[in-house]
Amino acid sequence: MSRVGKSPIAVPQGVDVQITPEAIVIKGILGQLSLTQNPLVTVVNDGGVLKVAPVDESTRANAMSGTIRALLANNVNGVSKGFTKKLTLIGVGYRAQAQGQKLNLQIGYSHPVVKDVPEGIKIETPSQTEILIKGADRQVVGQIAAEVRAFRPPEPYKGKGIRYADERVVLKETKKK
Repeated sequence: MSRVGKSPIAVPQGVDVQITPEAIVIKGILGQLSLTQNPLVTVVNDGGVLKVAPVDESTRANAMSGTIRALLANNVNGVSKGFTKKLTLIGVGYRAQAQGQKLNLQIGYSHPVVKDVPEGIKIETPSQTEILIKGADRQVVGQIAAEVRAFRPPEPYKGKGIRYADERVVLKETKKK
């Protein structure tokens, strides 16, 4: 059995888990997330602890048990604590401004770039060069952060662009004569 799939998931106070044959619905203070059931895996709520087990001993069922366990753990963590991605803008004149469900970026183009944010995701700009993306769904938070970064990824010579806060950009040396 998968090593990841063996470990149980502790459900914190204030998080409600409903298991149906079609989906697993997790509700918490930060929202509601659902995960479709996989026929190769059984999920049991045992008194505030979620346990995941493969249906049979096949390799595919074993692999899916680890995957479903990791997705469930992310959902439980997301509805209780939430996920955050931090982006920084490096460059002269690069600015970000959050306005409701829109993110306005001035990143060196002749026009401002506007990114619409889906429901359930909150964008904050504590300063003009920092962007905080918060939400309950880890996949959506990471996807929005990747889409914002793709507007102006860090270039390798001066390091200008949008990068993750913990990203390290290795600068290239310019060509010598």
